[in-house]
Amino acid sequence: MENGIRKYENFHILLWLIKDLCWVSLSKIMGMIMIVPTVGLAIYITIKNRHDRAELVHNLAVCFWIMANSIWMTGEFFMADSTRGIASLFFFAGLAMMARFYFSAISRLLRKRTNKSV
Repeated sequence: MENGIRKYENFHILLWLIKDLCWVSLSKIMGMIMIVPTVGLAIYITIKNRHDRAELVHNLAVCFWIMANSIWMTGEFFMADSTRGIASLFFFAGLAMMARFYFSAISRLLRKRTNKSV
């Protein structure tokens, strides 16, 4: 299964790059169209990896990142860049999720080391 998901992850990178290229080249219609497959594939990858907590957390963070990125792009295209605050919420949500995951992982590791040395 890992190899199958990896192919989707690699293709997802291509979609994301195309979406962002549309953004920087001010191709509004194509940029907006590219949100759908980019976000859709990120959600699909997240669902497929949901059985592994580490994969789930990282893929959810990617989903938040792409949503933030897409909201920001939409704001720049159509709303005089007024959506950065909303986009920031999605960026922070992904970052908070990752911080919590790594804080828990480090805490578990330190507890294991402490218990071994006692």
